[in-house]
Amino acid sequence: MMNNRLSLAQRRALWALSLAYFIQATGALSVAGSLSAISHEWGLSDGQSARLLAIFGLTFAISAPLAQVFLGHMMRKYQVLAGMLVFGLGAFIFAIAPDYTALVISRVVMGLGASLIGPVLVALGAELVTQHERGSAIATILLGVSMASMVGIPLAAWIANGWGARTLFALVALVSVLTALAVWFSVPNIVKGVDIRLRQVGQVLMDGKSLAAFLVVFFITSGVYDMYAFISPMIRDRWQGDTASVSVALTVIGVAGILGNLFVGRAARRYSAERLLVTGITMLVLDMLLLMILPGKLALLYLLLVLWAFSTDLLWPTQQRRIVEIASAATRGISLALTSAFMFCGIGFGSAVASWLYPLFGFYGVMLSAVLFLLLALISLWISERLRVRSQALQAASVC
Repeated sequence: MMNNRLSLAQRRALWALSLAYFIQATGALSVAGSLSAISHEWGLSDGQSARLLAIFGLTFAISAPLAQVFLGHMMRKYQVLAGMLVFGLGAFIFAIAPDYTALVISRVVMGLGASLIGPVLVALGAELVTQHERGSAIATILLGVSMASMVGIPLAAWIANGWGARTLFALVALVSVLTALAVWFSVPNIVKGVDIRLRQVGQVLMDGKSLAAFLVVFFITSGVYDMYAFISPMIRDRWQGDTASVSVALTVIGVAGILGNLFVGRAARRYSAERLLVTGITMLVLDMLLLMILPGKLALLYLLLVLWAFSTDLLWPTQQRRIVEIASAATRGISLALTSAFMFCGIGFGSAVASWLYPLFGFYGVMLSAVLFLLLALISLWISERLRVRSQALQAASVC
């Protein structure tokens, strides 16, 4: 949450950026809640529909750092505007797609547009406020992701199941354009881009503490979306739920996620990013183990999804905050772009793993692989923190 030390103009700018994140997250992730509608509209299997989520994630992962290399010199505001318009174009292609090939192209275009939105939103918002308020500003911007979970994705599933997937993505295209207008009028054009070269990308990736931090992001998102990508089929098969049950589950995830995001906005002022990450990952692992152990009753599922969503939304802004803290001012832009790249690569990889494992090993195969990814995230965090402490010690010794 924002406090009174921010001006009205700053708050408006941050909420406009949060809205942009809301649209990106809803358009990108609504595939997971609309698998049945998409499969029915184009005659696809659940695996083919789920791979549309993976295609988006992998496109984003490749294009996010490259976008900063070739377009990073542009003013941050213009990058966001360009991204929103390209993202909307991709959604429009989805809405009119005649076949699966066109659907794949649309998701590639949406991934290209999103690569200029997610990484830049956080970097832009962080520069609009003082350093002391950056943690809360980032949480405010990422509140758009939580709102997408609470409102956007359940609403998208409802629209897709009621009026069809084509209507859903036509609306995403329209709202993307309207959001670009909100950014145009609300966000000041004062934050310059950074001229980044491929060599700098390589240097950031070669830095041990940064690479390990990026792997934390990758493994967290792989674990979360390994489960989330197939939440609709799992509710149908494991908990004998119907379309209404999926909508309730998505709403529960969204509401609990809002609580997690609001909590981290306050907790960021008191606790280190490392402590919050360890807490969130541990809670998530325990929750997934309980989902596997406890009986397949919908009431228990909804209860455990509260903890699942709270934990995941505790992690999203915290991992971004940690990257901002460990990166230098010169590498912050490319570090945030790489963070988003690793995040969406994790989304794509986790979704792809689920689409392969679920037909072969079902619910337990997906859940066990998700837990494994989260344990790898904890190991990566431990390595990153050790390397960061060692780097600080070496810098202090060189000064002396």
